[in-house]
Amino acid sequence: MLFDVRGFRFCTSARMLVPLVFILLCIQPGHGQTCTEGFAYDRRSRQCLDVDECRTLPGACRGDMRCVNQNGGYLCLPRSMYNQGYRPDAPGPNEPAYPDTSVGFSDTFLPAPPRSVEPSYPRVRSTAHCVLGYAPAEDGTCNDIDECETNSHQCNPTQVCINTAGGYTCSCTEGFWLIGGQCQDIDECRYGYCQQLCANVAGSYSCSCNPGFILNPDSRTCEDIDECGDQPCSHGCFNTYGSFMCNCDEGFELASDGTSCIDLDECSFSEFLCQYTCVNTPGSFSCICPPGYYIYEDGRSCEDINECDTGNNTCTTAQVCFNFQGGYTCLNPLQCQSPYIEVGDNQCMCSAENPACRDKPFTILYRHMDLSSGRSVPAEIFQMQATTRYPGAFYIFQIKSGNEGREFYMRQTSNVSATLVLTRPIKGPKEVVLDLEMVTVNNVINFRGSSIIRLTIFVSEHPF
Repeated sequence: MLFDVRGFRFCTSARMLVPLVFILLCIQPGHGQTCTEGFAYDRRSRQCLDVDECRTLPGACRGDMRCVNQNGGYLCLPRSMYNQGYRPDAPGPNEPAYPDTSVGFSDTFLPAPPRSVEPSYPRVRSTAHCVLGYAPAEDGTCNDIDECETNSHQCNPTQVCINTAGGYTCSCTEGFWLIGGQCQDIDECRYGYCQQLCANVAGSYSCSCNPGFILNPDSRTCEDIDECGDQPCSHGCFNTYGSFMCNCDEGFELASDGTSCIDLDECSFSEFLCQYTCVNTPGSFSCICPPGYYIYEDGRSCEDINECDTGNNTCTTAQVCFNFQGGYTCLNPLQCQSPYIEVGDNQCMCSAENPACRDKPFTILYRHMDLSSGRSVPAEIFQMQATTRYPGAFYIFQIKSGNEGREFYMRQTSNVSATLVLTRPIKGPKEVVLDLEMVTVNNVINFRGSSIIRLTIFVSEHPF
């Protein structure tokens, strides 16, 4: 037969060997023994023994109160009660006797025989025989005394009084814990209750969020604010975690405030952005050209307007329209000065039979060309060539007049041709007239003669 009694396991076996019955007790200690609150397990005696809180808890009772140990607890009683006489009466017929706690509690609570052992707390004389913590009622019963309501408790100002049956308990409110008999605030911020910012307050805490976030309804976590919904940027907005970024349209740049956009002056970036003049516009720029030009397809270059082709000129029917870069001119009909006579388009001739033509060029051919202002040098701009060749003759090419500034020179490229070379840039607008002479020399027949090309150069105002 097996049975368990308060932490001990007994096994007995009985065998009738003789009329006498021998009982063998085998005691096995319990494993994992636990005791109720107010008791502690003693390994030596293998029992649950009462804890004397009056000795183990410093300051269990405060003020003019005396700690009285009880089985599984303790009481705080006024010291004046200990001056009352004690009546060693036996327990009444309806009053149970307290069990001996030296061996723990038994499984059943049985009435104990009367014994003259003084109780662990003083007995209060009362006609109703009420135990401490109770007061006699008119009907002869005992009512619990609410020490918290009557303010007869001994809880310190940091504690909260909680009434119990026959007594009271001193506890702490939410957000505080008991340390050394005092209720001290719990710093909830140390335990990461808040997602971002935490501020500890007495008995509680408060969560808040960094700029760019809003506190969620749970009062702990934070949610990103979409600032772009309020349109803080003058152009474009891009929401980021906890913030936002503004961007600007093409041709603008972000201002120092980070939200507004200011126009970029593209014209200030480079003087070569436009061929002539750059005009800044909000978010962009435009190129303009001087009179006589139009904007090319690339939007930056200037192209000459041929007024002679478009008919946008003031030349008469008797005149010839000659276009050059950025303008035009009206050429009057050819008038050969005596002793020259007109022999064809733009050509005058002085006959050898005419004595007045002696030592004069045989022919004068009129030609016209245009030249950009400031053209880079050296540059070959015009060519001359003998159209008639005679046996034994050779040719000399030279600038007869108009080259006072020495901007040109003739470079002979063969025995019958030469090239006019620009050696110095010419700033326009300007009109230059050069007489280019080709001298023919024939020593076989002792002949020397010359022809002139009267070249008129219209230098434009602009370098394009």
